[in-house]
Amino acid sequence: MRLHVVGNVCVDTSFRLPRLPRPGETLNATSIVEGVGGKGANQAVAAARSGAAVCFWSAVGDDDMADGATEMLKSDLEVDRLIRLPLSTDRSTILLEEGGENAIVSAVACARAFDPIRQSALTWTWSKGDILLMQGNLSREVTATCLELAERSGLKTVLNASPLSDMAIEDLADVDLVIVNQGEASALTGTESLTAAANLLFGNGARRLVVTLGSQGSLIWDRADHAPAILAAPKSAVVDTSGAGDCFAGVLVGLLAQGKSLTAAAKVATKAAGISVTRLGTLASYPTRAEISEIIKRSELENI
Repeated sequence: MRLHVVGNVCVDTSFRLPRLPRPGETLNATSIVEGVGGKGANQAVAAARSGAAVCFWSAVGDDDMADGATEMLKSDLEVDRLIRLPLSTDRSTILLEEGGENAIVSAVACARAFDPIRQSALTWTWSKGDILLMQGNLSREVTATCLELAERSGLKTVLNASPLSDMAIEDLADVDLVIVNQGEASALTGTESLTAAANLLFGNGARRLVVTLGSQGSLIWDRADHAPAILAAPKSAVVDTSGAGDCFAGVLVGLLAQGKSLTAAAKVATKAAGISVTRLGTLASYPTRAEISEIIKRSELENI
């Protein structure tokens, strides 16, 4: 079973600050880090490090930044499915305060122009039984079309509905598994109650749901269940939370592609994300293949 991750690639610039600036205020950063990121790339790398067979589909620009980003991804992913568009490569600026919280601004022209149905061999490559994982950076129309075609072709579909952008609850009708944080669940459904939000998502067609709660862990829901399973997050010395949600989603879906149950996959993903927040950067903070393999082994021993 292969995991097809369709999403974006960004060049990230992170500024570490004592605190986030107020409106109109200029602050000097204590450090700066540059690297590759983007929710699509982040989740594809995390999934690959979990041991999944990953096909990553994305677009980069026709500039030097694209060369650098492609080179950095080579150690984890096959990059021959990245297409070049006559645009600037997508970029993100991350403001990171000392306590670990962050604010992010992104330029996503490549992601918005990318249409994997028309511009790549995605539909010729996937097979019945594969998994498609998407996020919210591509256009709403492209995301909906990919999910619909994947379901028709017999794939399992997963949507990490982040960023929400112009996404609506109706866009989740063809999704087997929805992954959102608490704020996204409320924004999609218009209710602060997670139980009510879950019922609305299930009523709209979603089959399973994971709601991440940051340091509080996550809730795992199946449409047939009356109540969610609650997974606690490990206590971590938080340094940088940027990309932790992508680490969680990528490891989770990567393990689903290897036959793990949703609950078992979520337990490993929670621990992997717990490691990522103790390190600086996005991809640079993610556990290695060896570290994730060790987490899997320990989790399996705990269940014996």
